[in-house]
Amino acid sequence: MTSQFSDRKYVIIVIFSAIILIFLTRLFYIQLIDDQYKLTARNQAFRYMVDYPARGNVFDRKGKRLVYNQAAYDLIVIPRQVKKLDTAEFCKVLSIDRKIFLKRMEKAILPPNSSRKPSIFEKEISIEHSSILQEKLYKFPGFFLQPRTLRKYPEPIAPHLLGYVGEVSEKITDTSSYYMDGDYIGISGLEKAYEKVLRGIKGTHIEVVDVHNRPQGSYMNGMYDTAAVAGKDIVCTIDAKLQAYGEKLMLNKIGSVVAIEPSTGEILAFISSPGYDPNLMVGSALPKNYKILQQDTLKPLFNRALMASYPPGSIFKLINSLVGLQEGTLTPENLYPCRGGYPIMGGKPKCHAHSSPRDLVGAISTSCNSYFCYVFRGIIDAKKFGTTKKGYEVWRNHVLTFGLGKPLGSDLPYELRGNVPSIEYYMKKFFGKNDFKSSTIVSLSIGQGELGILPLQMANVMCIIANRGFYYIPHTIKSIDGKSIDQLGFRKKQITTINPKHYEIVVEGMAKVVESGTAAMQKIDSVPYCGKTGTAQNPHGKDHSVFVAFAPKENPKIAISVVVENAGFGSQFAAPVASLMMELYTTDTIKRPEVEKRMFEMDLIHKIQPIKKQ
Repeated sequence: MTSQFSDRKYVIIVIFSAIILIFLTRLFYIQLIDDQYKLTARNQAFRYMVDYPARGNVFDRKGKRLVYNQAAYDLIVIPRQVKKLDTAEFCKVLSIDRKIFLKRMEKAILPPNSSRKPSIFEKEISIEHSSILQEKLYKFPGFFLQPRTLRKYPEPIAPHLLGYVGEVSEKITDTSSYYMDGDYIGISGLEKAYEKVLRGIKGTHIEVVDVHNRPQGSYMNGMYDTAAVAGKDIVCTIDAKLQAYGEKLMLNKIGSVVAIEPSTGEILAFISSPGYDPNLMVGSALPKNYKILQQDTLKPLFNRALMASYPPGSIFKLINSLVGLQEGTLTPENLYPCRGGYPIMGGKPKCHAHSSPRDLVGAISTSCNSYFCYVFRGIIDAKKFGTTKKGYEVWRNHVLTFGLGKPLGSDLPYELRGNVPSIEYYMKKFFGKNDFKSSTIVSLSIGQGELGILPLQMANVMCIIANRGFYYIPHTIKSIDGKSIDQLGFRKKQITTINPKHYEIVVEGMAKVVESGTAAMQKIDSVPYCGKTGTAQNPHGKDHSVFVAFAPKENPKIAISVVVENAGFGSQFAAPVASLMMELYTTDTIKRPEVEKRMFEMDLIHKIQPIKKQ
């Protein structure tokens, strides 16, 4: 019996010895080998910092810098570490009062923040102020400076194309593993479209601090740090000189300009007027300036080039011509009469005075409304289709291949679709009738009625005609980090349903518009180009002035659309703006200073006319 108890005693001693040995071994590992537990135990002596990467720069097509970064600092607070703070001195250093201090500290504690987590106390402290603050931070335990960058625009141009960066929303931080409260993200334009390319990758580092809150260097020589990766630089497609010139021409005018290189689909200029200085939409000044701009009755934040849908007016006659030629319901030699309007409907739609009858080239050059009512009638009411409904479907399907009635798929966010009314819409509008005639929807023949086209789409139609039947999706990027953008799908031809041979006669008509037609006053002697004037009816006021063109006539380098709201005929304002921009782009000079001066000085917003010399 005594032997059994003796054996048990030794077993118990062995078990307890083993347990003690395990604990001692583990304690040795934790204290002397595993740094993870050192970090936890000595957490108060370390500061975990986020390294924000430099956002990628943006350059124009010729290498001119459009967007870069400016250094700044955020003052970060960890509320739990704030002890024995001289509030009066702290507020004096930051030039704030005690109420603001208490309000910010309360915010730093309340969810989604925490007394244990770092949060932003003050944003965007300049380098000069940060150096002064850094010297005194040892007096303010729990506070430290976090370096970051802000966007800077050396020239106040292209705000709607470049876009802006703002603080990330709570909705995004709640669903994202990358973004945290206080981070910045692209909100619009290129900044939004190429956010993942431009933002880079955040890094982290552990900094040792002494009892006075002063940095003593990286922990373990940075063994546990992760390096930030800078964002990639972007070369965009716009020509900064052309962009700035176009914005100056559109000053004090409401409207838009879009210029595209037909052979590539690269956007050369992208203007929505009135615009704003992109430097207003940077950092902590953004909310205040955004509110001011948002309340402006001229709507400078509204991207007219991408989101305003206008009746195209007479520029749509070009598409109707091509559809008629394709379907064989129109020949270049067809002559149609005009007696101040469309005779079949008693002179409506009306037309301006010109010689009659005209062939297709003559009708394009004089922009005869009556002629294109006949053209539209020939398509829609053609006997070969059996019904007008079928004729309309054929017509609409052709029109859609010009990139109308749907988003073009550009790389700019928030692109709208415009409108090419469906057959279902008209069947409903006309009380469910099984059929209707061209006279019912005759306004479509001259680009009015329910049609709606975006300025970007107008410029793209010019690319199609310049290329004789195809286009590349308009885009704003030439290269990313020095690499071409072929993989993004912008190099694929988008082909219309119109045979290339039919474009030549339309191009000839557009050349006559400039040589002797409705835009003869905007001829460029050194650059033969093709254009079409338009006057888009506006039910809310004076008609809009519209002009589309491409230059030169052969091997075009630029296609352009200009809309000047409430400015009347296309030849009066839109055509001069377009012709001046094409002249600058193709010749690098302006040889019509009197036209340029008039456009610079014309103020259509405040109704101020330039002073004419007697």
